Amino acid sequence: MKKMISLLMSFTLILSLFAPAASAKANKNQDAFKNRNLHVQIVLFDGFDLLDALAPYEVFAAAGMYSGGKVTVELVSAEGKRSVPSGLNGPSLKAEAVLDPNRSGIILVPGASGKPAGNSEDAIPNVLKGALQTRLPGMLKKSMDNKDVTVATVCGGSLLLAMGGMLKDRHAVTNQIGMTALKALGAIPVDARVVEDDPRLVTGGGVTSGLDVSLYLVERELGPQIANAVEQLFEYERRGTVWQAEGIAPINF
Repeated sequence: MKKMISLLMSFTLILSLFAPAASAKANKNQDAFKNRNLHVQIVLFDGFDLLDALAPYEVFAAAGMYSGGKVTVELVSAEGKRSVPSGLNGPSLKAEAVLDPNRSGIILVPGASGKPAGNSEDAIPNVLKGALQTRLPGMLKKSMDNKDVTVATVCGGSLLLAMGGMLKDRHAVTNQIGMTALKALGAIPVDARVVEDDPRLVTGGGVTSGLDVSLYLVERELGPQIANAVEQLFEYERRGTVWQAEGIAPINF
C-alpha cells in the first residue's frame, strides 16, 4: 500500500512539472494567433456564382465575429464600387470597393454561374472570357506576385486564373466538369476537395467547396478553435483532406 501511495505521489509530481510547460506552450500558441489580423477581399465580376462568393463571405464574417473583429471581409470588383449581376439572371451584389492587390490578406475568386458548355452568352466559358476582358486579370496577376497575399479560388475561379495564364505548372482543382480544361490550360489538376499548391495558392473543387476553402483558411490563419466555432454555428463540418505537395506520394495502381 505504501509503495502504491509513493508511486502515485511520484506520478503527481511529474505531472506538476510538465503542466506549467504545457500551459506556457498553449499560451504562446494562442498569443501567436491573437496577434494576427486578416482582411479578405471577395472578387465579384459579371456572371459570378452566388454560392461561390456568399458561402466564403459568411464563413469569414462569422470568424470575424468569434475573433472579436480580427477578420474583416468585403466584396470588391475590378471596377470598384458598383452593383454586380450574378450569373443565370440571378440577383446582383454590391461591390464595396475596388480590388486592392497590394493589400495583405486573402483574395478569393469565385467561379461563374451559367450553362456548363456551349457558345451562348451565358455559357460558363464565355462568362469567364468576359471577366478576362476587364482589368481583373492584371489585378489578379499582381496579387499572385504579392508575397503577403493568399489567392484562393472556388469552383471555376481556378479556371479564370488558368485562362489568364496564372496557373502554369501549378497544382489546382476545379469543378469536375472543368478538370480537363484546367489541364489543357497548363495547370496540374489534382482530384481533391481543396488543393494548396503552396501557402499562397489555395483552390477548391465544386460550388460547395467554398465552405471548405474558407474554413481551412480560417483554421490556418486564426487556429482551430475559431474554425470549430464557425462549424458549430453553421452545423457543417469541413469536408476532405487539404491536398498539399508534400509527404509520401501514393502508389498509382
